[in-house]
Order: sequence, then C-alpha cells, then structure tokens
Amino acid sequence: MVLRPMPSSTTIRLPQGAASLTVADYAEGVLGWNRAMLARAITLIESSRADQEQMAQELLNRLLPHTGRSIRVGLTGVPGAGKSALIETLGCRLTAEGHRLAVLTIDPSSVRSGGSLLGDKTRMIRLSADPNAFIRPSPSGLVLGGVARKTRETMLVCEAAGCDVVLIETVGVGQSEVSVASMTDYLMVLMLAGAGDELQGIKRGLLELADMIAITKADGENLRRAKLAASKYAFAMHLLRGGNEPPVVTCSALDGSGIDEIWRIITERTQQRERSGALKAQRSAQNATWMWSLVDEQIHETLRQIDTIRRIAEDAERDVRMGVLSPMFGAQAIVAALRRSGMSGRARAEEPA
Repeated sequence: MVLRPMPSSTTIRLPQGAASLTVADYAEGVLGWNRAMLARAITLIESSRADQEQMAQELLNRLLPHTGRSIRVGLTGVPGAGKSALIETLGCRLTAEGHRLAVLTIDPSSVRSGGSLLGDKTRMIRLSADPNAFIRPSPSGLVLGGVARKTRETMLVCEAAGCDVVLIETVGVGQSEVSVASMTDYLMVLMLAGAGDELQGIKRGLLELADMIAITKADGENLRRAKLAASKYAFAMHLLRGGNEPPVVTCSALDGSGIDEIWRIITERTQQRERSGALKAQRSAQNATWMWSLVDEQIHETLRQIDTIRRIAEDAERDVRMGVLSPMFGAQAIVAALRRSGMSGRARAEEPA
C-alpha cells in the first residue's frame, strides 16, 4: 500500500431530482469524487427502506472492486480528549501532502429522539472547506460500541471515491475500542493528562487492542504533565504487553507538535504489516466478523417481520418484565419460534410445484 498524491478531482453534473437517481448515477458520482453525490450515496446506504436497501447493495457490489486501497485509522478516547481537534490538524497536514481524506465521525444519539448532535463538522471548519477532504457525521443510533450501524459500508464507499486515508472517530464509550478495531488497520487511543490518576484509564481491552496511545493537549503549562503521563503509560504497557507494547506519544493540535510523528508511526507500521501479509490477514478476519454481525442483525429483523414470532417475542418480553418468566426461558421461547418458522419455510420450499 504505497500512498501517493491523488489526481485532481473530477466534477460531474448532479442529476436533476434525487428521486430519479439510479445505481449508475450514484456509482459515477462516487468514482468521480463528486462530494455531493458521495454524501447522497451514504444517505442511501444508511436508509432502512427496503427498496433503498436493495439499491444500496447493488451500489456496494459495483463499488467493491475500487475499495481496500486506503489506510484505515480508528480514533477513540475519553470525552474532551480533543479527538476532533487532532483530526483537523492531522487531516490538513495530509491533504496538503496530496492525500485524499475521509473522516467518519460518530456522534452520540439522543436517548429520547434517536437524533444526533452532529457537531464535529462544525468544529472542523478548516478541514470541512478542504476540497480533498470529506467529513461525514453520523448518529450512533444507540448502537453499542460507539460506532454507527453502517460505518463499514460508508468506509468502503469513501475508499471507492479515492480516499487513501480514512479516519473513524468514535463516541468514546465503553466498547468503542473493540468495535472500531474490528474495522480499521490501526487504533489510536487518545488520553488526557492531569485529569486524575492516568492509569485508571487503562482497561484490559484497550491494552490488547491499542496500536498507539497519544497524550493530547501537550502544550503550554500542560506539557510537563503530558510527558509525565506518557512515561506512566509507557511503563504500564511495557509491564503488561512486554515486547509488544504500542508506542506512547505526546501531541498538541494547538501547536502541531507530535502530529508528524504520529503519521510516520502509522504509515511505517502499516507498510511493514502489508509486506508481511499481516494486514491482508487482519482484513480477511474483519470481513468474516462483519458477515456474522450482519447475520445477527438480519435475525433480529426476522423477529420483527414475522407476525407469529413477533407476538411470541412481545408476550415473552411482557412476562419477563412482570417477573413471571425468567429471561432465559423467554429467550428460549423466541429462539424456538424462530426455528419452527425456519423449518416450516424449508418444508414449503421443498414442496413440489
């Protein structure tokens, strides 16, 4: 994976009326780096309407040969660690060097409305105006793990559009490290110094998955505290992952210090893993994990779509809430109904015409 400057962007005319767009229109716009059409294509992919889901699948199949040629970097960390500021500073550096960049920011969703604040795009003012950058805020949709439901598909569309770097910023909740690591090549965890006991931020899952720990806001009066925190993290990681510990760096989005080092480490590690075949193996495993997550999702859809199963599920939930049925027996009743539905479906399919 050799990164090289992207060619000048090609502009195509947007077809009149979004409703009349075809799969070919979407594909042409995405492959031609029409950012308006790219945004429309992602909206199509995020849709839950049955007719649009079918179009989205056809579009993804058409774009698939043009994917897989980017460095995928996940960023997570505690709220207030400066993820958006770091992304803007790093992103502007990358586009200035000729890279084409996609930033997928996952915002928390409202528990009441399901809506999203979508504030990252307003915070990345310089990067939003960059012609070689595309920022897509998406609501997490209350999905566990701090990522949006269609983040993987969105990433592929951005790669097909020619983005050779994809940055995914997560909500930064409990399981975000696991979720974003399952779709990226490199996971960077951002930490703050001076916010209490730094080592409290280290979790077992982070230790196993983090490819880099970056202590942010390492400038001014906070520089000394940031360096001290970095030394504590480095020592802890050495003890717990001796011989395979991730690098610990300090950086500042304000003065730009440490940003070049972060990108150098990411590119060197990615190129090394590509040469050894580890990157290809990792992406293959991620694709298999992605497939099974889609299976789980479609099973849940089936529970809602088949009337008999939905009624049994609703009755089981009611009884569990009332305390007259244990969750274990409630789950068994729903799974048994699903199996019966599948068996009867197979029997009907095997009947002679």
